[in-house]
Amino acid sequence: MDYVKLGHTGLDVSRICLGCMSYGIPDRGPHPWTLNEEESRPFIRQALDAGINFFDTANVYSDGTSEEIVGRALRDFANRDEVVIATKVHGKMRPGPNGGGLSRKVIMTEIDNSLKRLGTDYVDLYQIHRWDPNTPIEETLEALHDVVRAGKARYIGASSMYAWQFMKALDISKRNGWASFVSMQNYVNLLYREEEREMLPLCKAEGIGVIPWSPLARGRLTRDWEAETTRSESDTFGQGLYANTADADRQVVERVAQIAEQRGIPRAQVALAWVLQKEPITAPIVGATKLNHLEDAVAALDVQLTADEIRQLEEPYVPHPVVGFQ
Repeated sequence: MDYVKLGHTGLDVSRICLGCMSYGIPDRGPHPWTLNEEESRPFIRQALDAGINFFDTANVYSDGTSEEIVGRALRDFANRDEVVIATKVHGKMRPGPNGGGLSRKVIMTEIDNSLKRLGTDYVDLYQIHRWDPNTPIEETLEALHDVVRAGKARYIGASSMYAWQFMKALDISKRNGWASFVSMQNYVNLLYREEEREMLPLCKAEGIGVIPWSPLARGRLTRDWEAETTRSESDTFGQGLYANTADADRQVVERVAQIAEQRGIPRAQVALAWVLQKEPITAPIVGATKLNHLEDAVAALDVQLTADEIRQLEEPYVPHPVVGFQ
């Protein structure tokens, strides 16, 4: 396993991050494809055995049960000082007012709830899951600063938003001497490259670590275009990520298949290799519900695509509507 610094910090993270949205009680949330605790634990153990030290979850995943499952597994299988635990805040955790968002009240409540579920005194990376248009960003940033100063989080990060919003937040934190975002968890893969226009150059210029979600486009890049899975048939959020670009997207999927066949490797390795070679990406967040998912992710670290292969993969792409910010 390769390890790199997360952006401009001194924190060492594996170049593959295990995404833990797939681990949780299936009937506790909108994701019926999630694996229960018994089914989840082998994947967390496999990740650790492969040298992965970076684990990403969120309070909203399966109504908090993802954090519980991940926390118990890491306590059983790992040394807390050797793993990097990331979680997120923003999603609605209870009905009624103040059940979600990024107000000071919500952040202070939810960090304690997440720590309790994870069974740890601190998280390494506490991220805002989305931008909250109903809360002043100054309120959010000061609350996050206080979370860091209280020792409940080592670093803070952000997720999908417009580049101008992210730059505004970075500037406000700098001017006030507050803890600042060190990472951006955004949507980047061969089927969605809009982040290359502004967000990735911004992160490179500011020394921000980039940990993209869904680097395999929810598995679309790993199977034939017509193929469906239980998740793809029930994932309403995922179904809305690709609108009016089907013809071009199909061509990209076919290019991945062609190069994978020429190299004699699984398609997932080709698609992940492209993400890993894209600057300034630090560690793609990879979900795993089959043992080969992690095997392919680790193997992708050794796949060096040629300039011609990258050209072939990127050539069919057309501009996509901006998605993933909600």
